Amino acid sequence: MLLPPRILRRVVLAPLIVLVTVAMLVTLPLWLVVAAVASLGLPPPQRRAPRFVWFGVAWLTLESLVLIACLWLWVAGGARRQERHYALVGWFLSRVYGAAVRIFRLTVDVEGPPCADDAPPRPLIVLSRHAGPGDSFLLIHRLLIAHGRRPRIVMKAALQYDPTLDVVVNRLPNAFVPRRSGRRRIVQEIRRLAATMGDRDALVIFPEGANFSPRRRQVAIRRLAAKGLAEEAARARRMEHVLPPRPNGALAAIAACPGADVVFVAHTGLDDLVTLGDVWRRLPYTARISATWWRVPAAEVPRGREEGVRWLYDNWERVDAWISERRELPVEGTAPPAGRR
Repeated sequence: MLLPPRILRRVVLAPLIVLVTVAMLVTLPLWLVVAAVASLGLPPPQRRAPRFVWFGVAWLTLESLVLIACLWLWVAGGARRQERHYALVGWFLSRVYGAAVRIFRLTVDVEGPPCADDAPPRPLIVLSRHAGPGDSFLLIHRLLIAHGRRPRIVMKAALQYDPTLDVVVNRLPNAFVPRRSGRRRIVQEIRRLAATMGDRDALVIFPEGANFSPRRRQVAIRRLAAKGLAEEAARARRMEHVLPPRPNGALAAIAACPGADVVFVAHTGLDDLVTLGDVWRRLPYTARISATWWRVPAAEVPRGREEGVRWLYDNWERVDAWISERRELPVEGTAPPAGRR
């Protein structure tokens, strides 16, 4: 799909979001009545419609406020002030996170030492698993709010249809890549962003390239086998909960910023919610995400390609093993699995 020119997105899409927000706020009682009627006869865990209405209105309201703030910064001559925009992103993500906590009863448990607080200030390359709704938002929120990092990320160009992402993200050191540009362009943008990082910056990469699903896992394994990468394919078959990592982006970032520490992020909790339909049908009444971080100092990161690929797979196997362990733990209030009493 061809993305409209930037001027058209600014003049049409951004004001449209504000108008839709006003319309939703005015008609909110009607939407809530419709959602309540649609939920009649359903047990409480399946009464999702009212929660989605509340969250949708909260999201639209926050997006509209951010767009108005961006317009004010542009008029006041502050459109190039990165710190103000990072603060604006932090404000937005904190409010979205707060809304998710209240509306979806979301809890996020993070294990492991802080990814930045106990080490000398250095740029970070953050390699995260990609699965479940909102994992990228939660990760950016954690980096920005809890650890005072300025995240950088490469995203699909189609995300610029969201006016808030379009305006704010394009004013910060990030990159949007057209879908048909291929992996080579993505790696080029990763290298460019990594090469200019300062001590407070963090480049976020999802080496799997897409949200995890069993079908995508099988496709990725077949792709490795077809390329003659027998060792990688064999290791990928042993990993049940993750896609095999694509090494080019991570290794390009490490080469472009050799002084950066590398942080690995594993998480689980909403992995089975792959599509919007899954979220609508199966979002639990209480949403819980567990995550863990570990940090590899720059001096311990291998530099050769072969060593780097093996090292990346080693850490991805650690991600997979941690997810397996978390899934075997009994859910609070339930009996443990057989054989684990």
